[in-house]
Amino acid sequence: MIFTETDLKGAFVIDLELKHDHRGFFARSFCAQDFEAHGLKPTVAQCNLSFNHKKGTLRGMHYQIAPAAETKLVRCTKGAIYDVIIDMRPESPTFLQHFGVELTDDNRRALYIPEMFAHGYQALTDGAEVVYQVGEFYTPGYERGLRHNDPFFNIQWPQEVTEISEKDSNWPLLRMMSVGGTR
Repeated sequence: MIFTETDLKGAFVIDLELKHDHRGFFARSFCAQDFEAHGLKPTVAQCNLSFNHKKGTLRGMHYQIAPAAETKLVRCTKGAIYDVIIDMRPESPTFLQHFGVELTDDNRRALYIPEMFAHGYQALTDGAEVVYQVGEFYTPGYERGLRHNDPFFNIQWPQEVTEISEKDSNWPLLRMMSVGGTR
């Protein structure tokens, strides 16, 4: 695996190192030792699968707070998505900054998301399928979210949002939240 740290400390784009032969290829997509060597938490508490009927579908921006803060390793296994993270760690020099990357079944990239990062994505193709390895159990009482179109962040989603859940469209704007004493 090839680990490339993003501008947001602790968040990595992970590319596969493909070993080709006449049958196709083989690649390691997860190794606890490699993750630990890069200072990442290798814990996997759950694996989730998300399927999106229509391109333009948006899911997010979700995160969980302590004591249920979660890491995520996200990979698109069918189609394509635009994946976005926002650093919600008040002590971080990149607090409230965001990063986006295209994950596709063709580029086989993954995004490692540290604890206290809001996460969301937009399906760029019909039938986009996404696998998440999550480092903590889903705990509704500790779930938080941000609105995908919050003007504070000005995230440039690549397509018009065609589908979004009621819950995701009703997350508060940042200016209405108390985030580490900010705003």
